[in-house]
Amino acid sequence: MRLAAIDVGTNTTLLLLAEATSALDIRVLAERAEITRLGRGIGGDGRLGATGIERTLVVLEEYAALARAHGAPIVAVGTEALRRAPNATDFLAPAGKLVGPVEVIDGEREAALSYRAAASSFPAAAAGTMVVVDIGGGSTEIIRSEAGAIRFRRSLPLGSVRLTERHVRHDPATGEEVAAIQAEVRHALDAVPLAGGPPVVIGTAGTVTTLAAMAQRLASYDPALVHGYRLTLAALEDLVRTLRGATQAEREGMPGLDPRRADVILAGACVLLEIARRAVVTEVVTSDRGLLWGLLYEHLPASGR
Repeated sequence: MRLAAIDVGTNTTLLLLAEATSALDIRVLAERAEITRLGRGIGGDGRLGATGIERTLVVLEEYAALARAHGAPIVAVGTEALRRAPNATDFLAPAGKLVGPVEVIDGEREAALSYRAAASSFPAAAAGTMVVVDIGGGSTEIIRSEAGAIRFRRSLPLGSVRLTERHVRHDPATGEEVAAIQAEVRHALDAVPLAGGPPVVIGTAGTVTTLAAMAQRLASYDPALVHGYRLTLAALEDLVRTLRGATQAEREGMPGLDPRRADVILAGACVLLEIARRAVVTEVVTSDRGLLWGLLYEHLPASGR
């Protein structure tokens, strides 16, 4: 079976093109991640801008061509920006002509897909108490499981783009602006059962993988070095201190950080740090396999799952 899975996110549009016969026999044919900022403005009225729409459609056209070249059917989903946008059809209609219907999934399904990918990637963690954290541009999904059974699952409006647009007006961000981000994150997490277990925290999506790359000072992103990397709480705290004291120009030159993510990485890092503290863990295990892998596992033949 071949499949091209596409995730149209608030900040990034991703592709996973793979060939599989079972969950244990998967060959990645291509992976792409383009920062298209479809959800720019999500911190305001939530409307999709013409530039973000056009940029994302160009990328979808490229992904569709790649899928056709490999003879792979396409399954595409959209997340928080498309859930929220009052003009989502301005994007969905032309996108459908390129890749077929884009399913706008709710936060519950997004969380379930992220959990499925993490549980398949880290079965030992899933056998105990595990917290999966998926930090996106528009939202953060948190799933807590015990012995493979999901006990809590929620999507929170704590995305890196959304928090940055809502609170940051200066470069670098002022102490008051960072404090406002932290306060919003802490308030949203009050209703999330993170402590106890203690859990293994698995972090996925661009914010977490970027922080893992930064902690290792990678000159270029390497999934093999990021997937499974243990990002310690101390290293995460150091990264947040460094990011909050740096200008955007300085952040753009930091090893491991894609310059296109430099303006929103601080807010995302604040989300991850607060979650790690609330969970009372000393490290976050990084997963390079997120929602798209959940989609892939979902579409495997029943006999191969």
